[in-house]
Amino acid sequence: MTSRATTPAAGRSRDAGRGARSGSTKRRKRLGPGWVPREHGAWAMLVVPAVVGAVLTGATWRNALLLVTWLVAYLAFHATGLWLRASRRPRYWPPVRAYGVALLVLGAALVASAPGLLRWAPAYAVLLATSLACSVRRADRSWLNDGVTVGAAMLMTVVAAGLGHDADPTAAQLGGTWVPPGAGDAAVWAATAVLAAYFFGTVPYVKTLLRERGNRAVLTFSIAYHAVLVVIALAVLVATVARDAEPGGVAVSVALVAVAVGLLLRAVLVPRHRPWPSAQAIGVGEIAASTVVAVLACVIPALVGVPTVA
Repeated sequence: MTSRATTPAAGRSRDAGRGARSGSTKRRKRLGPGWVPREHGAWAMLVVPAVVGAVLTGATWRNALLLVTWLVAYLAFHATGLWLRASRRPRYWPPVRAYGVALLVLGAALVASAPGLLRWAPAYAVLLATSLACSVRRADRSWLNDGVTVGAAMLMTVVAAGLGHDADPTAAQLGGTWVPPGAGDAAVWAATAVLAAYFFGTVPYVKTLLRERGNRAVLTFSIAYHAVLVVIALAVLVATVARDAEPGGVAVSVALVAVAVGLLLRAVLVPRHRPWPSAQAIGVGEIAASTVVAVLACVIPALVGVPTVA
């Protein structure tokens, strides 16, 4: 016969577990809306370009400051967008204020260390205004807003490269040139193109797994987009071989084709899998794919055949 009695220790353990869960729930409730973004997949898109840009030209302390400022800017942007979608209700204001103040402090320190970054301000102002307009219209999940968000994140590759050890120091100064830091580096732009090709592709791909499940038009577009990436990668490989490039350049071209084919297979097969993958599984897959693409982007200078000089 099985006894249903429990020991005092077991009872205390269960009580402690319930208490911990209750405390955790209360902390989440006290935190309020807008403090922690729910879009966990966005972090890879935010971090990878800034890290790749720093690696391409040699990371410095300013790259670390840029990354922290960029992440706080995202938190402020997310909180502001939520506040606007909520018709500016007061309970959504505290994170806007807190992240906004932190962004002002960090942004001032960053600009003081590299005033030339102000030349990027017009481009980011247009992207920010477009995205916030989408938030006001409650169209934050629209294709336009997704595209603008990805574009802003990808541009951070060039911005970060402009602050690297091997970057042109005059570009970080306020005067002397109209070119923003990092914008004069062909190899950096090539790496940015690789990252952009991947992350823009995640927009339709993720939609086929979540909000647009079963939508054949979106699935067809996602597959077609990734098929075009394979064609482009093959064209790059042919051009690289035709110009008698160094073995390193050919190897990078082959890797480019392999990654493009892998992403195409993912776009075709994963949306057909049943049961549907969980959000956690999708996130893990994105982290793995982002890591592979980031490594590939870091070795793109071998394909371009020029050193990274801003």
